[in-house]
Amino acid sequence: MGRKFYFVAGSQDLYGDRCLADVAEHAKTVVAELNRSGRLPFEVEWHPNLLTTAGIMAFFDAANADDECMGTILWMHTFSPAKNWIFGLQHNRKPILHLHTQFNEAIPFATIDMDFMNENQSAHGDREFGHIMTRMNIPRTVVVGHWKDPEVQGKIASWMRVAIGIVESRKIRVCRIADNMRSVAVTEGDKVEAQIKFGWEVDAWPVDAAFEYVRAVSQGDVKALTDEYYATYRILLEGRDPEEFRRHVEVQAAIELGLERFLMDRNYHAIVTHFGDLGGLKQLPGLAIQRLMAKGYGFGAEGDWKTAAMVRLMKVMTDNSNTSFFEDYTYHLVPGEEGILQAHMLEVCPSVAEGDVSIKVRPLSMGEREDPARLVFTAKSGHAVATSLIDLGPRFRLIINDVVCKQVKEPMPKLPVATAFWTPEPDLKIGAEAWILAGGAHHTSFSYDLTADQMEAWGDAMGIEVVRIDKDTTIRNLKHEMRWNAASYR
Repeated sequence: MGRKFYFVAGSQDLYGDRCLADVAEHAKTVVAELNRSGRLPFEVEWHPNLLTTAGIMAFFDAANADDECMGTILWMHTFSPAKNWIFGLQHNRKPILHLHTQFNEAIPFATIDMDFMNENQSAHGDREFGHIMTRMNIPRTVVVGHWKDPEVQGKIASWMRVAIGIVESRKIRVCRIADNMRSVAVTEGDKVEAQIKFGWEVDAWPVDAAFEYVRAVSQGDVKALTDEYYATYRILLEGRDPEEFRRHVEVQAAIELGLERFLMDRNYHAIVTHFGDLGGLKQLPGLAIQRLMAKGYGFGAEGDWKTAAMVRLMKVMTDNSNTSFFEDYTYHLVPGEEGILQAHMLEVCPSVAEGDVSIKVRPLSMGEREDPARLVFTAKSGHAVATSLIDLGPRFRLIINDVVCKQVKEPMPKLPVATAFWTPEPDLKIGAEAWILAGGAHHTSFSYDLTADQMEAWGDAMGIEVVRIDKDTTIRNLKHEMRWNAASYR
């Protein structure tokens, strides 16, 4: 399925047919230039001018019914009486970008007359339109500036990713294999409220319902996928017998194939496993889960369905690029080198890898199963965002932390898992204290390709509390912000 965005100019019939023809041609030119710019990740589709309540209703009905439409870009080229928009906006189900622009970049001082003023009055019309959306409390993004400006085009492109997250969030279905890790608080949450707020469907299945699919995988399919593994990744035997090593890898191939077929048959987009309840599985799913994440599935460990859904959401927003599940493990507190080592027992997505990706087979103290095969690599350097969605009882809170990923100074040859090493902004001490005060989980949904602004815009569209931890964060201001939020979201 392709993705596109509807573009329309609002106007009225007071200024005559010539004005309306100009408005339509100007809008077509803007759309053509946006598509030609190469800065937008998705197509913009022109639609005829909107003048009347009936026409506006028909436009939003068409957008709602078009599965390929991810949102609408609205521009009031002239004055457009906002009461005409009320019924359409009440029925709208797609994200809105209010583009506050005008066709001409400069005022034509020598020739400007009232005809020009009437035709080019976005400064008037967009304020009228903005007022009605504010009065109706409609979430939207406003972008201001000339439509040829690369910065404006960049903001439109960024919003498109957010819009996709808003639309696709309603389609996310999470499969919980077994239940939450016993006695753990942060992975719990209100699944009904999550479906109301985000559109997520979260279902539990017994382990052996999925295991039946694993057991049904043919040996031929297992061999073919294992051969693919061996052709794709480095094989690190580390003294193990080659045949015995391959048998361990084949177990993960069967788990990958079985789980994927189970998820596809039931239309799930994310999966949660728990090492304390593995049923008939010979190994904790490791390499299998990593491969499923690489295909775009969300994942959360120990029953963490909120993180699994967020990983899926962020993968959809990034076209499955540079996005993974992570867990905070251990600190490096050497002055000037502070950071947090990120990993998990096994399950980190190889989309974030830098350099070689290898297969290892090593013991795992948890799960009481045979040594699982897993992909091992180091994550990329660079700026990224780590997010945590938590349930505070009365409300959800999305915590967003800007982080800087770095390479560790020394190798870690005895650590058989994929890792990242990052320093939270503004620094480790403030960043970690702020995260803990905000109630952030030890699991994160992580991406190099999304920004804090984009994740905040998604949270705003969902109507939930958002807390950002970045270079400007101070503990004093954060405490004040959370007190204000508690009153606002009561």
